[in-house]
Order: sequence, then C-alpha cells, then structure tokens
Amino acid sequence: MKKPLTTPSNTKPKLVVFDVEGVLIPRNRVFFDVGKSIGAWALLKILFFGGLYEIGAAPLKPVLKRIFRVMRGVKIDVFTQTLEQLPLMPTARAVFASLKANGCKTALISSGLPTFLVKKLADLLGVDYAVGVEVGVNGDALTGEIWGDTIERNGKLQVLKELVASEGVSLEECAVVADDRNNAAIFLKGIRKIGYNPDFLIRIKADTVVSGKLSNVLPALNGESKVKTLPSKKEVFRESIHASGFFVPFLALLFGLPLVALFICLVVAVYTVSEFARIRGKNVPLISTITHHAASQSELCEFTLAPLYFAFGILLTLLIFPAPASSAAIAIFALGDSTASLVGGALSKRHLPFNRGKTLEGSVGGFFFAFLAGSVFVSPWIALVGAAVAMTIEYLPLPVNDNLLIPLCTGLALTLIL
Repeated sequence: MKKPLTTPSNTKPKLVVFDVEGVLIPRNRVFFDVGKSIGAWALLKILFFGGLYEIGAAPLKPVLKRIFRVMRGVKIDVFTQTLEQLPLMPTARAVFASLKANGCKTALISSGLPTFLVKKLADLLGVDYAVGVEVGVNGDALTGEIWGDTIERNGKLQVLKELVASEGVSLEECAVVADDRNNAAIFLKGIRKIGYNPDFLIRIKADTVVSGKLSNVLPALNGESKVKTLPSKKEVFRESIHASGFFVPFLALLFGLPLVALFICLVVAVYTVSEFARIRGKNVPLISTITHHAASQSELCEFTLAPLYFAFGILLTLLIFPAPASSAAIAIFALGDSTASLVGGALSKRHLPFNRGKTLEGSVGGFFFAFLAGSVFVSPWIALVGAAVAMTIEYLPLPVNDNLLIPLCTGLALTLIL
C-alpha cells in the first residue's frame, strides 16, 4: 500500500524559517537608529537608498552596498547595542520556546542585517540556525564591504536548500514565516507559507495570513483551524476611529473644505511627532494614549503608519474630487472597510483566493454597509457602484496601501458616473 501523501495543512513542520525584520524586530529600525548615531547626513543617505528599495526603484544588492558604505567605520558595538534596545515582536520568545518543545528546528534568514546581529538574535531566542549579510570588519569596525548568498538574487532560496539538506528534511516538512517581497523566492510550492503582516506579494503567495501577536502563527504552523472570536476592545476601538471618517464630509459642509483640510494636516503633524516620540519611549498626551488603545501589539513596536494613510486618503479625496462624489467615496471607505474588518474577524469561514487575509463574510458585510453609507450622499444605484469598487480594491492585494486606494479609486469612479 502506498504511503499517503502529506501536505502542509496536516503535518507539523520539522524546520521553520523566519524572516527577521518586520517579523521578529521592527522593520528598518536597526539602520535608522544606527544612522542617527553617525549623523544627520548619513541618516538621510540611508533613508534615501532604503526608500529606493522600498518603492521598487532599485534592487536590494546595490542598495545594501551603498548603505553599508555609508556606515563604514561604525563599530560593531553600535549595532549590538542598537539591537539590544529594540523591542521584540510580542510573544516572540514564547513562539520559539513552543517550537523547540515540539522538537522543531528553527532558522533566521536576513538579507539586510549583518550575520553577527542575526546570530545574536538567534542566541537570545534559542534558534538553531542564523544567516545574514556577511560584512567586512577591520578590528571592531565595519569596512563597508558586504557579500554572501542572502544579498544575491534568489539568495534566500539557496540558503533554504542548504538548511534542508543539512537537516535531512523535505520541503513539505518545512515552513516559512515572512512579511515582504524579498522572501518570495522561498515561498515555494509544497512548503507551508505563512505571511505575517505581509505586503501584497507575500499576501498573494501565502497559504495563511496572520496579523497581531507573533504567537498567532502557531496554529497555522501546527495545521490547526483558526478559532473564531469576537472582536477585541482594541479592534472595536480601532475600527470605530476608522468609521468616524464618515462624518468628515459633514464637517466639510459645515465649516468649509479649507478649514477641514487644514485640521487634517494639523492632526497628521501632531500624530507624526507623537509617533517619533513614542518609539523613543516618550508619550504625547492624548495622541499616544489613542495609539496605544488602537494599534495592534506588533504595530506598537514600530512607527504606526496606518493612521497617516487613512488621513491622506480622506484628505486627497476631499481635495481632488467634487462633492457629492468625494463625500460618498469617503463614507463608503470609512464604513465599508471598518465593517469588513470586524465582520471578517468574527465570522471568518471562507478565505478568498489570492488574498488569504480576506474573507467572503467580511467582504459581504463591508459591501452592505458601504452601500448604505454611500446612499446618504448619492442615489442607491450609484452607491451600489461605489461599494462594488471599494470592496474590490479592499479585496485585491495591491502594492499601495488600501487606505489610500479605496477612497481615491471610489472617488474617481463616482466622479466619472455622476
């Protein structure tokens, strides 16, 4: 009798590979904090080159070469002290303790951080393997030279193959937890693929999409079904803030568009200052309190960008499109998106193809409330079109944040048909 085939959904993995930045520690914080320590001009150059990679304008290897050239002469101790001061993602220690207790081997692979930092993090968490960027060192300082598999095209895949061979396991007995497109090469067929707060490409390729605490990856790693729970107080508070955007068009009618636009800009400025202060351990009254009550545990480890995208999405929609198209688009976005998140979290049963982080129940609920919200400003038939556009954008895994795309695309569609 043939041995039954095992699949990623019904076996526990023997080897789990984790990305580092964005999964275990806040993204880009190491380079940002090291850059601050060596001067404003150096930090600006690091941010510039890093930004080119983030928007897809430059490949990883030449960007990293330029960044490490900027950091030439920086002492190793500066990097290690920076790492020690960074917060780990919530429940990270518990995740690795659980995997170790189950006899699972673990590995960290980073294509941005020096190997000596990745190994230090691995020692802290009890990880079996650690691979990063190889860097030149002269005495106790960086020379600016870098090399190694992880900075090459599909380099992480080569490292994964070596780990699989070393452990004597098959790809079907492995799992990968990652967040960004740089890990697409190791999201292979047969391997268990978990996207943790993923970008659009990883969201498409992942078997399971996870957000919040890192411990939420454990059920996915163990092949367990997600337990449906009622939304937490934090989730309800967060989505209530999102839904409050429904009232922005009314404020614009009462006080005028220029005054409301100015107010949004002031809120954005205060929030930005508050976030920079918060990640340095300081709080700005009221704003920091709201952030702590609304942001997820993983978001609190880094600069929380979601409110900025939300504010700019509403602001640009107000400024670009005429009423009532702009009013309906903002209302559809505010109520539709927030409702989709709450309903999807509470009633999630059927995940949608190409975007495992979205559910059929959430999309249907979001569509219904988006339609009701839009009907306040435009006719029901036009609101129906706007809701369809909004929920389509909300579902699609796109490279631009949906807090920007949903109101703008909906506003454009409604402007064209009004």
